[in-house]
Amino acid sequence: MVAMGPMLRTDALPSARIRDGVAIVAAPPRPGPRRFLFLQGPISPFFTEVARALAARGHATHRINLSFGDRLFWGGVEGQPPAVHYQGRPEDWPAFIAGYLDRHGITDILLLGEQRGYHRAAISAAATRDIAVVVTDFGYFRPDWITLERDGMGGDSRFPRDPDRIRALARCLPPADLTEKLRDDFGRQAVWDVIYHLACLAPWPFPHYRSHQLHHPIATYWGVARRLLRRRAERAEGDRALAAIGDRPFWLFAMQTETDFSVRAYSPYPDLDTPIAETLRSFATHAPAEGQLLIKVHPLDPCLKPWEKRIRQLAADAGLAGRVHVARNGSLDDMVRGMRGLITINSTVGLKAVVCGKPVKALGSAVWNLPGLAHQGPLDSFWTEAATPDPAFRADFLAALQATTQLRGVFYAPQGRAVAVAAVTEALHEDRVGALLPPLRDPAADHGAGSPPG
Repeated sequence: MVAMGPMLRTDALPSARIRDGVAIVAAPPRPGPRRFLFLQGPISPFFTEVARALAARGHATHRINLSFGDRLFWGGVEGQPPAVHYQGRPEDWPAFIAGYLDRHGITDILLLGEQRGYHRAAISAAATRDIAVVVTDFGYFRPDWITLERDGMGGDSRFPRDPDRIRALARCLPPADLTEKLRDDFGRQAVWDVIYHLACLAPWPFPHYRSHQLHHPIATYWGVARRLLRRRAERAEGDRALAAIGDRPFWLFAMQTETDFSVRAYSPYPDLDTPIAETLRSFATHAPAEGQLLIKVHPLDPCLKPWEKRIRQLAADAGLAGRVHVARNGSLDDMVRGMRGLITINSTVGLKAVVCGKPVKALGSAVWNLPGLAHQGPLDSFWTEAATPDPAFRADFLAALQATTQLRGVFYAPQGRAVAVAAVTEALHEDRVGALLPPLRDPAADHGAGSPPG
């Protein structure tokens, strides 16, 4: 038994249920066995294991490898067509994938990273053919949940943005379960990541493959390796930053990585320098005079940009010398507990701040950037006017988000991966991914069943 998600209050809505954390409503699934196409996924055996489980339930599975790294991490499925290697040029991919979908009668596409160029073309082709697109990635809840959504995540998520719809959905659900039950394996993740991205450099048999990464993998791994060697020193630097702040009020800016599509696709910023500079200018003009700003570098940022030097220069330009502190490491829990509020583009640290009852300001698009959870006014007013999340709506939001988009499990550690594979397979087999429980209808809407926003 692997069902570890919340259970549905059947007295509230008898026609609906929860399956492995995914809220579903009784509706006839698409008839007969389906044909699943797997594109790029987690850098682990996860997609292979899901494909094998789906094949065991009578579905057909297909795979297109775009790079040698994809080939290494696809183990094949007995009795199913062998993987196809796409060796053409990126500009020819849209026509190729459209033809492939038609020739094989694909009904569902699974992928990780809906904003990758190859995937955007596949999603576009699927949209004109009524093909379901299922997207997965690390969970909104960390560390032992994964996300499974229709069409996309973050700014493309189908999750409701209307608080009344979320409240109506939550009435049928128990509280969110935020306890950690599974552990992942960062060492395994790191080794597989290196193998995959270095393999993608191989010119054969994918001579035209174009990675979605911004930086050369060797430069990235060199930067991350240097940080790992200095992790004790970085932790000490983080502790010193908190000590320097002392009892003075401080706000935390949680950086992401510039390669993160949450920044590249779901924010107005071309880089991280721009939002940092914008935040510093606002802080200098509108924050209390005794306030301090702590900027936390993402733990996996390779620091190919000298962030401390750049941030200190930006702070000096804004007249904030002595009031801005940079931490490349240190206890995020301690920082969140002690801060007055959080500023981020759309990091999941924002959701952590919401859970902890701290004011938060999103500079980009995020599922948690809602009235009652995050500051909706301009950044300039955040420093003095931001409110803490509304406890009742926070509970409703967390319950609804977890039940409709999250599955318990991990991508790397074998035990937790088996849990995730079983849950994802069940959700796909039953054709219930992303099916929201019926919300309150808009008075202007028709009288049909509720549907999630696009």
